Amino acid sequence: MKNGSVCPKCGSRKIIRIPDNPRRHASGNNIYTTRATLLGKIPVIRYICCDCGYVENWVETSRSLETIQKTFS
Repeated sequence: MKNGSVCPKCGSRKIIRIPDNPRRHASGNNIYTTRATLLGKIPVIRYICCDCGYVENWVETSRSLETIQKTFS
């Protein structure tokens, strides 16, 4: 849905992007790479189909992906 703007489940184009809210400290849809939640927070962006409810989660930056790989490999 991020790359094609079409829901892979139902074909709808009613896609909404839900960004991370940086003011939310230890909640939300994030990946934490350190025990200090404010320092190692990588946001996970959600794309939601408004017709069928299908959801995709994406880490959007290559730098964040590299950090995740180093932390969890």
